[in-house]
Amino acid sequence: MTAIDLNADLGEGFGRWRLTDDEQLLSVVTSANVACGFHAGDAATMRRVCEMAAARGVTIGAQVSYRDLAGFGRRAMDVPPAELAAEVAYQIGALEVFARAAGARVAYVKPHGALYNRVVHDEDQAAAVVDGVLLADASLTVLGLPGSRLLDLAGKAGLPAVPEAFADRAYTDAGTLVPRDRDGAVVSDPEAVVDRSVGLARSGSVIAHSGARIQVRARSLCLHGDTAGAVDLARRVRERLVAAGVRVEAFA
Repeated sequence: MTAIDLNADLGEGFGRWRLTDDEQLLSVVTSANVACGFHAGDAATMRRVCEMAAARGVTIGAQVSYRDLAGFGRRAMDVPPAELAAEVAYQIGALEVFARAAGARVAYVKPHGALYNRVVHDEDQAAAVVDGVLLADASLTVLGLPGSRLLDLAGKAGLPAVPEAFADRAYTDAGTLVPRDRDGAVVSDPEAVVDRSVGLARSGSVIAHSGARIQVRARSLCLHGDTAGAVDLARRVRERLVAAGVRVEAFA
């Protein structure tokens, strides 16, 4: 039976402001990408999400980012590799404190936003992220885009590398994500998102922005929690996957 993990970006709040419905999404997903304070999140939020994830048996991952609270981690930055490696390790370590306090652990690392897209092609930035993961914990899994420099370098460094796909993001013919500032970059039709989810899990393929069918083989499927109706959509995706004979389970 085909197996797929469902991950979502959680803990994306700060102080009294909350963006994602963490509690409800944790009843659907199998892996939680928890914001570690650089693009969103704070100590209290990280602790709360880790406690809820641990109680529900959801795997905890560190969603690391450039230091960019004002831009939600989506602005391009040039960070020296040594500094970036240290900041990646710092974020992982902060989340690990709260994961262990909840009786769990950080099991994987996923870059966020501009950093995620940068390490698809940028050798130096990808190597810095890998160095940061190794500095924090050499047993951690790295989650990223199939064919990215990040996953290639992670594998060469001995880190488990897991590819993921996005049902609600448009793809280029090369298998990369269409930049968010372009028309059609985000798939907003709920039924299309559900259909794409099943297709990605069952056949490892999706229709690209150009209309061509491309291969995107992934072990995890990202469900964005900051879109309207995210919880209901996540539930529909999971129900359709199960109905299609797909086993929904964490990769780590």
